[in-house]
Amino acid sequence: MGATMNPKDERREHYRHSRPIPTRWRDNDVYHHINNVIYYEFFDTVINGYLMEAGGLDFSAGEQVGFAVETHCQFLKPVRFPDVVDACLRVGKLGNSSVRYEIGIFKRGDAEPAAVGYFVHVFVDRLTGKPMRISGRLRAAMEALLVVSRP
Repeated sequence: MGATMNPKDERREHYRHSRPIPTRWRDNDVYHHINNVIYYEFFDTVINGYLMEAGGLDFSAGEQVGFAVETHCQFLKPVRFPDVVDACLRVGKLGNSSVRYEIGIFKRGDAEPAAVGYFVHVFVDRLTGKPMRISGRLRAAMEALLVVSRP
């Protein structure tokens, strides 16, 4: 989702990882579509699920933790219960201690996204709270999702 990419032009194949997530009845708001805050739950689910499975992240006792420092979501079309969404993930930028994940939320079977967004983590030492280099298996998992910006 670089500055030149129109969010409506995003497609599933632009992402390197996907996780199906069923919506729940309680996710609907009074307008009968998935409430905006639930999209951030989709973001958390696809990111942290991937980091735990592929990167070995131990969020409860590991040496480092990721702090969310910036998030954004652009809504393109509604999702409703009982839709299943595919939360699609890629890494747009990987620094020494920070990472920018880019997420596309697609209704099952749709080619166009229902929402797109990003989420920035800074990894810090659990005890000191100071930024810490992302390394080892965790970094390798992030590198596997890293994409070069498209024009």
